[in-house]
Amino acid sequence: MMLHRFVEPAVRSALTRMGVSADHPIALETPRNAGQGDLASTVAMSLAKTLGKAPKVIAEEICTELRSAPYIQHVDVAGPGFINVTFDRSVYHVVLAELLQQADGIGRSSIGVGSRVNVEYVSANPTGPLHAGHGRNCAVGDTIANLYAWCGFNVTREYYFNNAGNQMNKLAESIDARLHQHLGADVEFPEDGYHGEYITLIAQHVADAHGSAVLDLPEVERRDLCKKAGEQWCFATIRATLEKLTIHHDVYFNEDSLYTDGKVQQVIDTLRGNGLAYEKDGALWFALEQLGNPQDKVIVKSSGEPTYRLPDIAYHCDKLERGFDVVVDIFGADHIATIPDVVAGVRAMGLDETKIRTVIHQMVTFIEDGEVVKFSKRSGTSFTLDDLIEEVGADVVRFFFIMRAVGTHLEFDLNLAKEEGDKNPVFYLQYAHARIASILRKAAEQGLQVSDAVDLSVLVHDKEIALIDVLSRYGGTIERACVNLEPQAVAEYLREVAAAYHHFYHDCRILGTEEPLQSARLALALVTQRALRNGLQIVGVSAPDVM
Repeated sequence: MMLHRFVEPAVRSALTRMGVSADHPIALETPRNAGQGDLASTVAMSLAKTLGKAPKVIAEEICTELRSAPYIQHVDVAGPGFINVTFDRSVYHVVLAELLQQADGIGRSSIGVGSRVNVEYVSANPTGPLHAGHGRNCAVGDTIANLYAWCGFNVTREYYFNNAGNQMNKLAESIDARLHQHLGADVEFPEDGYHGEYITLIAQHVADAHGSAVLDLPEVERRDLCKKAGEQWCFATIRATLEKLTIHHDVYFNEDSLYTDGKVQQVIDTLRGNGLAYEKDGALWFALEQLGNPQDKVIVKSSGEPTYRLPDIAYHCDKLERGFDVVVDIFGADHIATIPDVVAGVRAMGLDETKIRTVIHQMVTFIEDGEVVKFSKRSGTSFTLDDLIEEVGADVVRFFFIMRAVGTHLEFDLNLAKEEGDKNPVFYLQYAHARIASILRKAAEQGLQVSDAVDLSVLVHDKEIALIDVLSRYGGTIERACVNLEPQAVAEYLREVAAAYHHFYHDCRILGTEEPLQSARLALALVTQRALRNGLQIVGVSAPDVM
């Protein structure tokens, strides 16, 4: 937060005089209630035990230092030792001038320069279109990748998929059955097959390409042909859907390569060599209890089929061996049980498991007219992500999926999503941006331009100061959202910016006021527009100039 730097040096100076370590954290936050100043700190209470003094005594010593610091109007001690700081309004003019000079780079950070991060998300296997529930993984993962990029990290966006195994065989079996039916053969459709209309569509493509003679092929050859056709169609569909959401991946990693390249076998051999793998009941077990986990787990079944843990360990080892400083996984809640085992496996392989960061998002419920909208890929009653995008628009899809904390269950209100008024948070933000764009266009038509030399000292109205105060938190908000992997923090902050701007716009006329007030308010509007535009870019939402 930009205002912190006007407080931290004085607080640090006071703490140094008291003999406090230079690395002791200084907690500063914006008070929730009006009348408690512009910044508050609990640092005095955190030091009471260390210094053997009452928090109020420590707070008073800190306040003595703060009272002589520049830009600080008033400091007091409240309650058991809270320090409340009120700034002179001139500090906001300094802050706004700095934001104005940042131009289109407002909110960017360099905290990640020199670091490589891998963000793996979406990762749906090619057995059908993305269903609507996949949207949360898509939006959360892409926004986190955007946050890393915005903060200077070198980001690789990765998609992990498996085009082998039983689910792909089931896809091939389903397409083959529809192929027979399409060509007039009387066959029974597998009960546990994929029932969606897309299966019929793929079967028709196969029939168009090969004719009725395809039924004369040996079953193995025909099933393989159906599987390849299904995989190609599904992947093309998935990528087209992601394109609508402006989501692109740099790497498409196939799970099968972990076997063909010997990565899975390497894990097995290393675990065996370390005494961390053993055979029991015909299966291969991972001795997780030796690593502090609650119980050992099977990594190769008695049938010879690996469990999810084994290739996942190999995959994470591969990512770390590629030299990434941070490896981020975006998972649904159904993966939560395997994560500790995979992390333990990476540690057992001699790699730094602390580089792995996992984001677990909870399930999504879609509500329309008060009723739950249900879907199922196999039943054929699927509500696809394409359906959702068509119904409410890509911008709304992206924003709604990240506007709540990922660890909480999300109710996606379709009625609200289709609103075209202030109740819809996406419309609310885009309207604020468009309103500013309109004012700036009119100003340009009148020959008015915003200069870095503008006199900002005339901005003294409460709503002007309140807007600058919100804008001052922009950079800090983006950095924290990145470090904490909390995309919803950006959504919440943008709504604060828009609300503060709407209040400012209502009470403070911009065009037609006397100079230098007109120019100063134009500068404030311009900085607000840039903040909104950049924030919307981070969450993957467009920033229209006209609505």
